[in-house]
Amino acid sequence: MKAFFATCPKGLEYLLVDELKALGAVEVHEALAGVHFAGELDAGYRACLWSRLASRVLLQIAQFPVEDGDGLYVGARAIDWGAHLDPANTFAVDAVGSTRGLTHSQYAALRVKDAIVDFFRDRDGTRPNVDADNPDLRVNLVLRKGQAILGINLSGPPLHQRGYRKGAGLAPLKENLAAAMLLRAGWPAIYAAGGGLVDPLCGSGTLPLEAALMAADVAPGLRRERWGFTGWRGHDAALWKTLHDAAQARATTGLQALRPVFFGFDENPTVLNEAKRNAQEALLSGFLHFGRQTLEHLHRPHELETPGLLITNPPYGERMGDDEDVIALYRLLGEKLKSEFRGWRASVIAADPAHGRALGLHADKRYVLFNGAIECTLLNFDIASVDAPRPEPKPLSAGAQMVKNRIEKNFRHLRKIAARENTDCWRVYDADLPEYAAAIDIYRSTESGEHLHIQEYAAPASIDENLARTRWRELVRAAGLALGVPRERIALKQRARGKGGEKYGRMDERSEFLEVGEGGLKFLVNLHDYLDTGLFLDHRPLRSHMRTLARGKRFLNLFCYTGSVSVYAAAGGATETVSVDLSQTYLDWALRNFALNGMDLERHRLVREDAVEFLQSRSAMFDLIFVDPPTFSNSKRAEDFDVQRDHVRLLNLCGERLLAGGTILFSNNFRRFKLDVDALSGFDIREISQQTIPFDFARNPRIHRAWELRRR
Repeated sequence: MKAFFATCPKGLEYLLVDELKALGAVEVHEALAGVHFAGELDAGYRACLWSRLASRVLLQIAQFPVEDGDGLYVGARAIDWGAHLDPANTFAVDAVGSTRGLTHSQYAALRVKDAIVDFFRDRDGTRPNVDADNPDLRVNLVLRKGQAILGINLSGPPLHQRGYRKGAGLAPLKENLAAAMLLRAGWPAIYAAGGGLVDPLCGSGTLPLEAALMAADVAPGLRRERWGFTGWRGHDAALWKTLHDAAQARATTGLQALRPVFFGFDENPTVLNEAKRNAQEALLSGFLHFGRQTLEHLHRPHELETPGLLITNPPYGERMGDDEDVIALYRLLGEKLKSEFRGWRASVIAADPAHGRALGLHADKRYVLFNGAIECTLLNFDIASVDAPRPEPKPLSAGAQMVKNRIEKNFRHLRKIAARENTDCWRVYDADLPEYAAAIDIYRSTESGEHLHIQEYAAPASIDENLARTRWRELVRAAGLALGVPRERIALKQRARGKGGEKYGRMDERSEFLEVGEGGLKFLVNLHDYLDTGLFLDHRPLRSHMRTLARGKRFLNLFCYTGSVSVYAAAGGATETVSVDLSQTYLDWALRNFALNGMDLERHRLVREDAVEFLQSRSAMFDLIFVDPPTFSNSKRAEDFDVQRDHVRLLNLCGERLLAGGTILFSNNFRRFKLDVDALSGFDIREISQQTIPFDFARNPRIHRAWELRRR
């Protein structure tokens, strides 16, 4: 099994995870601006050939600790480069990242280059030459957290270079970003349902071209002429030919069935000519219509009877100039959507919130994407109901009106406290009326406003199932009305009855993250895909307390989840933090939280390991340790854990890693938990539960319990 890493633009990681899984990759998990995956060599080849989203595919060949340039040289020199490079060929080394002792990537690349040259010179007196622009083999070096990771760039030139684009307009849209826009807009399903595609501001035609390739099942790398692996000695030419031939056969079949439902318009004749040449290079010219037309004259093509997708990347920045002109263009586009494309889906990129507002439409989905260095928002709309008469809503039942009134009252009171405490996320309702048993949390995104997370509590067995469902629907509607939040911004976690009693049903897989604020810091939350959202709201005072304690301390966070407490400790001035969790998903999430707050990742380590094993196997000592274990865990990667049974052993192990004068902060949310004070006789223990219950959980003071422990 080989280890690979596929790089991609920020914002595409979770889409790329799904794509690589569909291509048969295993052990797939996201990182910042890329995705780790594993498989045999064909997994890397398939990613090169079929990924519409990746930028590069790297095959890892070595990883070793490094402290300085000499250590990097020694580690690289120990690799058998003869297995990867013919000394008669040329090579180049690309380096990214930094670590303590190696902060200059060009210097690091030079040390690896020297190691490769010296390997061949010492072995047989020959040496390969360096060609920075067009080498036979590209070696990739990543420096991160005291580690050097060396790999082979299998893809060579970036994968967004499909091979069909011979010309491009000003600030062209990269092909992999165009593919991401199409996937986020639901284009494959729209085409399968008989719909077509219109880009009214198409430029050199990237969006219609990528849409046609996707609809025809043409591998995006099929027409590329140059690959990074062709100069690699480990290349399996027969395997690649088999995969390429299969992709060619699929493309032939797909193109035979492709419908000519792709329309691109622009008022610039120069870029339209480029679009037409690109279509010819992609062998798609017979399926795409490119026409010269201003946005003022846009109308739905009469050939497209079935509702389809209007998708576009309007000009802005250097493509447009004056922001007032951009606002006017977006306003006109919104008017055209409402008048000409009723019943269609629309997907529009906006580089500024004001541009999106100028459309005059309410987006039902928003996604952050990066067009080069420009952070943009992809706005998705359903034009079906625009200007359509809406039926009068049914009046609320007496019970629903009662719960609406309660939510409104709570909101009026609690929002002032939330503003005072500088938090965007808080609980507004917690089964205040027993008949409507749910928790309602508000998450305010700076980008898309307020969202609700509604989590149903288990209904008593005596309650009729139909009545419970009715009350649930009433609660959801009442909450939306009381707080002015549309249904598409309400995430629901509903219990389903089955074997073993009531439990939460299957979560969504939307990979939609919101950026929220708390205590002057930023965090990512996901309201749909997991039972918890990534930020335990009841831990807000605990996090604040940790920031107060952390200054000048070495901090350890066990069972770190998404790292929010570690971020607080770092913000409080911790000299270093170590965050431990078994889940790579949560560690990657924590990494994004650190990056979101601009924190130096050299001082904040993330460790994928069982907490108990970490404590037993490491000698590092800490001033401050935060322990918030699950009630129980039966992970396949570690021994079973039960907080009541195992807390004494866990806390004593923490005590062995505690520096003189240090503090352990221990918390858990097991309602029947009893701290075994007698078995923890080596500690001075103070319960701080009451001080750590936030204002919005005052109605439920046993949501968690917390203690401070100090060694005697």
